[in-house]
Amino acid sequence: MDYATLSDQELITLLIGRQAAARLRERSLGQMLSEAEKDVRTYGKLLAAREIVRRALREDLNCQPGLSSPTAVRDYLRLHFIGKEHEAFVALFLDSQHHVIEIEELFRGTLSQTSVYPREVVKQALKHNAAAAVFAHNHPSGVAEPSSADELLTRTLKQSLALVDISVLDHFVVAGTKAISFAERGLI
Repeated sequence: MDYATLSDQELITLLIGRQAAARLRERSLGQMLSEAEKDVRTYGKLLAAREIVRRALREDLNCQPGLSSPTAVRDYLRLHFIGKEHEAFVALFLDSQHHVIEIEELFRGTLSQTSVYPREVVKQALKHNAAAAVFAHNHPSGVAEPSSADELLTRTLKQSLALVDISVLDHFVVAGTKAISFAERGLI
């Protein structure tokens, strides 16, 4: 079989089976992962499918002529955070043409908070020789609305990175299938 000629849907169907692939069209991957935790075999297949889709979305981000698709970023971030029961903070480091250099989970917290250290963010951005960055974190509570602490953090990161000539393009808050963009809300 020539796997290169198969569509993404056909590959997922081969990997997780026809029934699971049909259920995936009706529900989110997050819902299916929650339901499948009791069935180790199905759970493992779903995790593998999630990883394949995550890698494909990341590859799409890397191949685009600059970070021109907010939809692709949202899809990648929603998939990245699915099933995480703790808060995590992610940075997408970009070159001057807004191509993705690296996507890195910088901090991991608890159920309701994570500590983000601007100094460490600046160090990682310089390590990757980034010209710009997009940030994201999740709210495991399911509420995607940015808090005042989220807004303050974004302003602090923007000011810190501006000192070393790195632009902050956006910050997303992801909760389930929702991803709120600070840039779209005029918060950046």
